[in-house]
Amino acid sequence: MAVSVMQEPSGGSSLKVIEAVKEGWGAFARAPWVFIGFTLLAGVLSSVCSLIQGQVDPDEAAAVTTVQVVRLVVGSILSVLVSLWSTTGLVRGAWSALSGGRPALGTFTRWDGAASWRLFRNGLALGILMVAILMVGALVGVAAAQLNQILAVLPFLAAFTLLIYLAVNQKFLAQIALLQGRGPIDSITRGRTLLDPQWGSVLLLALVEFAIVLVGLLACFVGLLVAVPVVLCTSTAAYRQVFGSEDLTGLLAEPTAQ
Repeated sequence: MAVSVMQEPSGGSSLKVIEAVKEGWGAFARAPWVFIGFTLLAGVLSSVCSLIQGQVDPDEAAAVTTVQVVRLVVGSILSVLVSLWSTTGLVRGAWSALSGGRPALGTFTRWDGAASWRLFRNGLALGILMVAILMVGALVGVAAAQLNQILAVLPFLAAFTLLIYLAVNQKFLAQIALLQGRGPIDSITRGRTLLDPQWGSVLLLALVEFAIVLVGLLACFVGLLVAVPVVLCTSTAAYRQVFGSEDLTGLLAEPTAQ
């Protein structure tokens, strides 16, 4: 049965960072080896994509062969697909665990083309918006530099501040795309509407998640196998607090046989 994406989520409450971290860790602890195994699999596939892409020496860019171009294009496409697949799988697994289930590996690995497309288009739209902000800041900065070198710094600072603001209030863009099915503009607007009033709490959440990843980095590769899924679980737990715990797109629904 198709799930309508035009529904409105019931809404949650204010973000509680410590509670989100506890819930995220609890979700990870429901199936730690499955989370770790899937993260390892995604990492291996990403490495394979990097090997396919190969490396191009900037000093020899003029001598790039057709084979190298094909490898770069194919590797880049595969890398994007792996990123979409792994993000969708981790969010699905986190959502299942946060709902009280014990996700199996199949919960993570199942490909969902519609969900991946929503994630891609919304991420692309946000990326284009951020690039546009940088370009405007650079153009205004160059123009200001003609008048005064000191003035040239101000547009860059303004652009940098706006990027930080945008990155924070779009913290749950992936979850909104996957679980609410909204289009790019609607997703960005939804994030601003609910997160602007508690922007500081969302920033604190982002800093806590960064600290978790940093600890994982200090523990080398093995640490990241735990840190990455814990961060995804924490972020999804926080999303549920703010946006509600309804799956409006049927992300967890098993595909029906034709």
